[in-house]
Amino acid sequence: MDISHFLNSHLLDPSVGGKRLWADMLEQAVHAESCGFRGVSVPEHHLLNILLVPSPLQFAVAIAARTSRVEIATAICQLPIRDMRVFAGEVVQAQALCGGRLVLGVGKGAFGFETGRIGVPMEETKPRFEESLAVLEALLTREEVSWHGDWYRFDALTAMPRPEDPIPLALAIMAPPGIEAAAAKGYHIQTTPLSASHGVLEGQVAAFHRGVAASGKTGQRLSLQRGIFVSDRPAEVEDMLAKAYRYYESFDNVFGGPGIVEHGIIKPLPRKQSMEDFRRNILICGREEMIDRLSAYAELGIDEVIVSSNFGQAQGAVLDMMGRLAEDVMPKVAPTARQAA
Repeated sequence: MDISHFLNSHLLDPSVGGKRLWADMLEQAVHAESCGFRGVSVPEHHLLNILLVPSPLQFAVAIAARTSRVEIATAICQLPIRDMRVFAGEVVQAQALCGGRLVLGVGKGAFGFETGRIGVPMEETKPRFEESLAVLEALLTREEVSWHGDWYRFDALTAMPRPEDPIPLALAIMAPPGIEAAAAKGYHIQTTPLSASHGVLEGQVAAFHRGVAASGKTGQRLSLQRGIFVSDRPAEVEDMLAKAYRYYESFDNVFGGPGIVEHGIIKPLPRKQSMEDFRRNILICGREEMIDRLSAYAELGIDEVIVSSNFGQAQGAVLDMMGRLAEDVMPKVAPTARQAA
């Protein structure tokens, strides 16, 4: 099982500014490579202060310029808010500038406030995504593509230049039926249970394996993003649990919640999930427990765990934790990542 690092781009204190925010993320990406992580994942969100990367492909190229080995995945590019005729060329350019290290993770978007303010109501994101994905794949694999659908209508055109490197495509899906259907079509999958129970995670993994079995294909990868922080200091564990819980007070507001955002800042709201349940479900714990829990993930057949470890702590604490995870945990659960360093 491989381990990658998720670049949680949170502007929890707006006075920090974008220059410092993204410099910290780039520093984490370089550190991930030096520690032996398989890759890094870049989010995309707009108009609010968490997971804030307006242009994930641009950021992927910046990472590629500072690294030589790590895989660079978008997690995700939101297709419904883009024109695929433009985006196809951007993807080809990004893969060329990344030296073939780009994995294109795509999805429909998750925050109704965000997509709505951009002019795409949340109820339209699924059908828009499905057609956009079909258009994108056609433009990347064929010349002289014409289209007459619900959201796209255009005469024959060819996206230029043509791709010279493979562009692995991963679909971000949380619902088990969707995971199974996409895996059955041969797609790589990016998923997460967020702060839900281990049983939810097991359902997602089982759906992926059913889909792969039905596909008759090989090579599909299941990447699972999970909130993770390893420390053998009880006080640090408690502090990180509190920070992570506070982060989810904002996340829940825009993910299926009312979407109360003022001046770009998400209003934290009381959570329905108790701290006790949260503690059981998220992986913020000591080294031995972390090894046991991630080893259980490997036994389930998860190909890659994407470590989401920034909940508002200082940059130094993020980098230190990445080092501990690489030195103390990854050799026990992710030898392939360490060997590739």
